[in-house]
Amino acid sequence: MKLTAPTNVIFIISLILGILGLLGRLAVIGGFVAANAFWFVFVGLILLALGCLLKGL
Repeated sequence: MKLTAPTNVIFIISLILGILGLLGRLAVIGGFVAANAFWFVFVGLILLALGCLLKGL
């Protein structure tokens, strides 16, 4: 299995999701983000992993 670098778009989206989840967990952002902080980080990491595993994503 050969890993490739994710595209800039996938990297930026996963970075934004991770930061939102972190800020939600630290109670800087409330509401929907704070209630689903774990899922924001989880989806961001899954998206980043798929970007590395699938060529062109």
